[in-house]
Amino acid sequence: MSSYENSEEDRREKIEPQETYTVQVEIPDEPDKLFSFHKLWMFTGPGFLMSIAYLDPGNIESDLQSGAVAQFKLIWVLLAAHILGLLLQRLAARIGVVSGKHMAEVSYSYYGRVPRLILWIMVEIAIISSDMQEVIGTAISFFLLSNGAIPLWAGVLITICDTFTFLFLEKYGVRKFEAFFCFLITCMAVTFGYEFGRSKPDAGKMFTGMFLPWCTNCGTDQILMAVGVIGAVVMPHNFYLHSALVKSRKVDRRRKDKVDEANKYFFIESGVALFCSFWINMLVVAVFAQGLYGKDQSRHLVTRDREKFDKNPDTRK
Repeated sequence: MSSYENSEEDRREKIEPQETYTVQVEIPDEPDKLFSFHKLWMFTGPGFLMSIAYLDPGNIESDLQSGAVAQFKLIWVLLAAHILGLLLQRLAARIGVVSGKHMAEVSYSYYGRVPRLILWIMVEIAIISSDMQEVIGTAISFFLLSNGAIPLWAGVLITICDTFTFLFLEKYGVRKFEAFFCFLITCMAVTFGYEFGRSKPDAGKMFTGMFLPWCTNCGTDQILMAVGVIGAVVMPHNFYLHSALVKSRKVDRRRKDKVDEANKYFFIESGVALFCSFWINMLVVAVFAQGLYGKDQSRHLVTRDREKFDKNPDTRK
């Protein structure tokens, strides 16, 4: 082994894991059973925070377009993307549990200075690009929902305030922060579930599209939509997030049985969280498949919203 490799190994060993959370959730030191609901409850939280990324506006948009373009034929793609996402999220969580470092810290430990800087710049550009769409999209949503009463600049300010509000919520405790986002997921499930009940889609076609990996009479639009569904679900930045979220639990990494226990319950919790997110996404696909597939209502909606923007002086600048 060269001197350079030795110095790199020494540098990695000297880098200690950082304390991402000042207060961690204590896990009771009890004998591990095959399964314990109490232990699962203590580990519940990080997976549901992670699953929010599977329910962001990009996912909802890809769901509604998938339903409008391909009806129920691409639900199996959505299911496969969630299964793939679960496997990758499991690996990300295991990195955080076993090493005590999130993926950004691991990258810092193993990459040299130049690759680290390049990676940092690329991540910053990706974050800015992603957040610009979220902020502008939310402002447009406020504008449309208020029938033009809330201008775009006011919608941007409201979105900024919401972002800082969510950040401050963590100061009240990790568990409260997790509970709040679980409440938001519940709201989405209830509202989309209500729309699903009202629209009454064909259950037979829906489950056929879920388990039959084929797309009959599909063309370029449907294939591009399938790629969009996978891209909206599997997101690399979410792996960084999940590897950091699991550090909110106090796990004794010196004991192999405790590490195995944490990995087991984090995997179960992530599976439950992504199962919920899959069904919410599927509800959106089913509602729009029932309401818009093979119809020209989507064209009328786009025309109506475009007319609103054309009439508003702020949007013409």
